[in-house]
Amino acid sequence: MLAVFDVEGVLLDAEYLPVLASLMGPEKEKEIWDITKAGIRGEINWEEGLVRRVHALRGIDHGKAKEIAENLPIMHGAKELCSALKNAGWKMIAVSGGFTIITDRLKHDLGIDKIFSNELIFNNDKLEDVKLNVTSDKAAAIKSTIQEWGVRKDDIVVVVDGANDLKLFALAGYTVGFCPVEIVKERADDTIERRDLSLLLHLLEKKYGKAVLATTSK
Repeated sequence: MLAVFDVEGVLLDAEYLPVLASLMGPEKEKEIWDITKAGIRGEINWEEGLVRRVHALRGIDHGKAKEIAENLPIMHGAKELCSALKNAGWKMIAVSGGFTIITDRLKHDLGIDKIFSNELIFNNDKLEDVKLNVTSDKAAAIKSTIQEWGVRKDDIVVVVDGANDLKLFALAGYTVGFCPVEIVKERADDTIERRDLSLLLHLLEKKYGKAVLATTSK
């Protein structure tokens, strides 16, 4: 079995760029939030919105950017969920339109097997640009890994919150919206409305039976 997670708003209880923007004052924070929300709702081209947000934050110090990244809160229930899945022999993928600066820690903190994300580019320790590895088609970023691992569609669970995550649904046998926007809620097989990822364990038992979470490790 394979679980595929979005990162910001799912594994992490935060959106990184708006927090980063707060370093530059409330007007900049509002500007970044407005672009972020428009992207989540699917109202603007996602790639364009990401580049615009990063460029609006040019000049931010790498040390401050890293400190904020390392202190973004893990979603409530995420450690419990990921530990249970790992113990039951599941594989886990995280795929993010965010950045390696916030996602790298999830391998250690949550035991995520493979992470796909974009890269912030710093020049002379100042934020300058972004390298896009993950586009609005997040499914494209992870398809080859799923094929390499030989996981069947029926054995894939996708957990997301935003409209830009919807193409991931085509890869999965079971889809879950986590505190999702309306269009995700409409298309997901199930939804979780509380910010507690451990609630997914109950849904997985209901969908697949208790055996799917039986501990396989000694």
